[in-house]
Amino acid sequence: MKKEKYIRFDWAMKRLLRNKANYGVLEGFLTTLLGHQIKIRSLLESESNLESPEDKGNRVDMLAENENGELFLVEIQNNNETAYFQRMLFGTSKLVTEYINRGDNYDKVRKIYSINIVYFPLGAGSDYIYHGKTEFRGMNSNELLELSPFQRQKFNVDAVSELYPEYYILKVNDFNKVAKSPLEEWIYYLNTGEIPDGATAPGLDGVREHLKLGSMSKEELRAYYRHLDNLVILHDCIFSSQEEARFEGMAKGLAEGRAEGRAEGIAEGRAAGIAEGRAAGIVEGRAEGIAEGERKKQLEIARAMRDKNFSFEDITAVTGITAEELS
Repeated sequence: MKKEKYIRFDWAMKRLLRNKANYGVLEGFLTTLLGHQIKIRSLLESESNLESPEDKGNRVDMLAENENGELFLVEIQNNNETAYFQRMLFGTSKLVTEYINRGDNYDKVRKIYSINIVYFPLGAGSDYIYHGKTEFRGMNSNELLELSPFQRQKFNVDAVSELYPEYYILKVNDFNKVAKSPLEEWIYYLNTGEIPDGATAPGLDGVREHLKLGSMSKEELRAYYRHLDNLVILHDCIFSSQEEARFEGMAKGLAEGRAEGRAEGIAEGRAAGIAEGRAAGIVEGRAEGIAEGERKKQLEIARAMRDKNFSFEDITAVTGITAEELS
């Protein structure tokens, strides 16, 4: 039996889940991830939420809150953004300063959670869910710095880390397992746009009800498929750039490494010189070749994206090539 297809979560967040009637979908996802009952309070009115025909990154900021008044910043990112870790820090810092009144004591600073759903390779790691928090340890003893009994009572928390922003990173494209838990059911949907048979995770019933692909109008379908096409182009550009640069760089590096290794080997002694020179030359030549090949390929991708009417902002985000370099 053919599985029902549902609208991708990033598209739904941007277009459909802005409707308060559909907040239950996102609330269910956050409740599953964090283990607390979560309610959506508002959509953050930021530049990242503005829609435009050239919107390919589809960044989304929504504000959620739990029963303790703790805030949750939710962001989805398709663009391959090198400085995304710093972007996460900026987002939490902005929330901290926006949700405290001038003149308030620092004990009024709100707890922030940053939930990041990324559809591109971020960092180096084999897991698909990461959690980060702030701790302080002694440089000599490795002892964890704790709150005093008075601070625990005053702030109503048990650890210093509970006062600081916490981060979740969901690298959904890295999930390739059978969904056996409610959270894995959600990750499976985020990855594939399908819901596993028998899934019972909170919020997925809302996906079944509101996010069926077949329920979209013709106009919505056209816009949705344009979005998917843009993502394919974006991801193909990134993958092609990385692969071609790697192979070009390796070929050039091997050639230069052999030449340099041979020259040094003759000068220092045939046996030892060839071995050492070739090893050093291969490493150095490969690095230089990869860098040159990467830059060349990024310029080609940038020109191709410009020809397809991508905005300079998107071109720079994907390739690192500026508008001035393309002129």
